[in-house]
Amino acid sequence: MPVATQIPVPMRALLAGARRKESALLELTRQLVLAESPSDGKAAADACVALVAARASALGGRVKLHKQRHFGNALEARFGPRSKGGRILLLGHLDTVWPLGTLKQMPCRIAKGRIWGPGVLDMKAGVAMALTAIEMLTEASLLEREVVLLLTSDEEVGSPASHSIMEKVASSCSVVYVLEPAQKLAYKTARKGTGNWRIDIRGVAAHAGVDFENGASALRELARVIETVSGWTDLKRGLTVNVGLAGGGSKTNVVPAEAWAEVDVRMAHKGDGPRIERKFAALRAKDKRCSLMVTGGINRPPMERTRGTVRLYEQARTLAAEMGLDLPEAATGGASDGNFTSALGIPTLDGMGAVGEGAHALHESVLIEHLAPRTALLAGLLAGRG
Repeated sequence: MPVATQIPVPMRALLAGARRKESALLELTRQLVLAESPSDGKAAADACVALVAARASALGGRVKLHKQRHFGNALEARFGPRSKGGRILLLGHLDTVWPLGTLKQMPCRIAKGRIWGPGVLDMKAGVAMALTAIEMLTEASLLEREVVLLLTSDEEVGSPASHSIMEKVASSCSVVYVLEPAQKLAYKTARKGTGNWRIDIRGVAAHAGVDFENGASALRELARVIETVSGWTDLKRGLTVNVGLAGGGSKTNVVPAEAWAEVDVRMAHKGDGPRIERKFAALRAKDKRCSLMVTGGINRPPMERTRGTVRLYEQARTLAAEMGLDLPEAATGGASDGNFTSALGIPTLDGMGAVGEGAHALHESVLIEHLAPRTALLAGLLAGRG
């Protein structure tokens, strides 16, 4: 990432400051990775939240914990002058998809220009970047707007406990910056919405050789249903319906009495959510001897490419250009908590965290060379540049 020789202040100063803090940023990222925090491990997640809370307090943050019963606590930390409006929300999560003990076979290490480890890209490096950007602005007395850092512990499982918290916090903010990983080098201006359904079918068991005609195959009925729901895919609209898991039956010589399937739906347009929900609700078994039960629904609405989000992106691209950086724009089929805030009508810019590869995979890693420039860019946006 080449840097121009003539960079207007304060971006030049912010970039230099971020480079000076790169070692500390890496160490903070390492500490967060070592604090394993699976979504289903409340005690471990709470310990990671406590680590960040202590760091936020040391930076002068006004810290509040939103305690949860079944998931890790959510952390809310406010920095800068108190205000009733115009706040900036920095949104992220501390939970990961990795179970406790993953560090034994996937240790946190720095090698080949990368920092490796479970959750480093998604998204503990992004959290460390946010704290470093706030620290830089605080030290330089450049934090003139109130910044709210909200970190949850259940994002990887759909944010069931923190959904209402983030909507309440976001409702008093004018913009939202999401600390999820970049898409290659790009900031994300659109994300698909997500939905999950389970279909359970009960048929009538019978001996496949002696009493076949008196059976009602749940698997055959499921095959019909799979064809039906798969036909709802509309690639031109960015709508996909994927039956990812299915099963049923007991023995090859038994007409199967039970079958099931789990379905993932992705949608680019908000209006497609209610329409798909109605379609699932209207499913009926063709064989009247079978019964069909559908559960599930929309988890996250789409984050559509709005004028407000595009305006944020253009501001970011301008600041990046001042540092000699090209900042692409991207849309993705994956969802984040930014979907929730965007659905409230709040301009939301996503993918502002680290650059790397292997999220949710054994080769998860962050490219160190991009940490300082992207931290400086985040600091510039928090400082109101652009």
